[in-house]
Amino acid sequence: MTHWKPVMALIAALGFGSMASGCASSGNVPGRSEARVVDDTTITTGVQAAIGKAPELQAADIDVATREGIVRLSGYVGSAENVATAASVARTVKGVKSVYNDLRLK
Repeated sequence: MTHWKPVMALIAALGFGSMASGCASSGNVPGRSEARVVDDTTITTGVQAAIGKAPELQAADIDVATREGIVRLSGYVGSAENVATAASVARTVKGVKSVYNDLRLK
């Protein structure tokens, strides 16, 4: 029975090593996810600022959300022209991949 002790110790060491390496590699995924969230937050802030600078748009009535670089505009504006203007302004912001325009007329 004593000849099994080194074999069991080796198996236990290998099992622990693979678990530890698995934990280390899964730690990278949240970091990438956090970086994407920061980028999306930056894009959202940029779009809100750009809309705020457009004199024909009332930024308070337009909500902006971003996920993976895709911007979603929602809320209410005064004219169909303002719907198009808001989307156009949003597309000028660095990092915007596309704009989903869900704005409605008042």
